[in-house]
Amino acid sequence: MPTREPRLRPIPVRDLRPTQMTVGYREVMQKRRQWREQAEAAAGKFLGEHMIPVLLGPKERRYVIDHHHLARALIEEGVSDVLTTVVADLRHLKRDEFWTYVDNKSWCHPYDETGVRRPFADIPNRIADLADDPFRSLAGELRRAGGYAKDTAPFAEFIWADFLRRRIKTRAVVDSFETAIARALVLAKSDDAAHLPGWCGPHA
Repeated sequence: MPTREPRLRPIPVRDLRPTQMTVGYREVMQKRRQWREQAEAAAGKFLGEHMIPVLLGPKERRYVIDHHHLARALIEEGVSDVLTTVVADLRHLKRDEFWTYVDNKSWCHPYDETGVRRPFADIPNRIADLADDPFRSLAGELRRAGGYAKDTAPFAEFIWADFLRRRIKTRAVVDSFETAIARALVLAKSDDAAHLPGWCGPHA
């Protein structure tokens, strides 16, 4: 019997649907720079190494459960198609049942840019419509600065973002991001953050 090779079908990135309400625009800009650094010959390899995990949902729609920042960056860079990997086929579920199941599996994050939980219906239909959460950018930069370790907990960066949101004023993040990072590094090593995913503060 001949061996069948797996075939990957590119999907229009604009057709992907989000499972969260926000991204950090600074994080998106970093992903855009990362994309631009790829030589033209390496662009296909980059996309092959960064397949976007999705759920197949009602009406055959693909819902992104990770790499929202990358998807948004690729849209803004004019990339038309991406490769996806299907994590679960939930096409048989009705819309309300789909969101309830996805929520219980920790595959969605229906919280707005102020950290308030919203109805599933408020989740945008398009990646391009995701709002900016400055604290998500702060949490991402905090991890890169060594404030905490990468963790497999669902939406770990958003958990850190909520922690920081309660302790640093939004205006401080917007007006002086570097100063906010310095403050966040101090908070990240404190006992108040010991319950957070990836915490790597000092132990007594």
